[in-house]
Amino acid sequence: MDMTTVGDTGLLDALQHEVALFARRAEQTRLGGVGQVRNSMDRAAYLLLNRLDKEGPMGVKALAASMGIDSSTVTRQVAPLVDTGLVKRTSHPEDGRAVVLQLSPRGLSRLEEVRSSRRQLMAELTQDWTPDEREAFCALLTRFNVALSTRAAPQAVQGVEPTSAS
Repeated sequence: MDMTTVGDTGLLDALQHEVALFARRAEQTRLGGVGQVRNSMDRAAYLLLNRLDKEGPMGVKALAASMGIDSSTVTRQVAPLVDTGLVKRTSHPEDGRAVVLQLSPRGLSRLEEVRSSRRQLMAELTQDWTPDEREAFCALLTRFNVALSTRAAPQAVQGVEPTSAS
């Protein structure tokens, strides 16, 4: 079944247009927050640091799998984070030959700074929304991102990196 015939074609056209505008505006501003921290951390670094904070220390392959991107991409993106002291490379506790990536105290502090700035931006952008509207938008955006991620998953398995995850 052609999915474009399901529902209102005009609504689907409006949705794809709004998603395209959102992607462009998000990239232009990088949704970087407010104040001095604004635009001070790129998307890849933010997502990697956030994942290490939420899931704890892990190897490159596990980090890549959890983010739906290629290991070589993670290696390339983590290198400057290690160089700047935001991430540390340590030995795996059970296999000393394996390397584990871990958020450093400096990395956690920096991540919290950026999160706070971005949280303030989200508050400003949605200041005239009700709590229910914020919750509904977050739930729908999460659902949309999961659908995009699920759709991109077979490509990641074949070695084709989904561009939205990096």
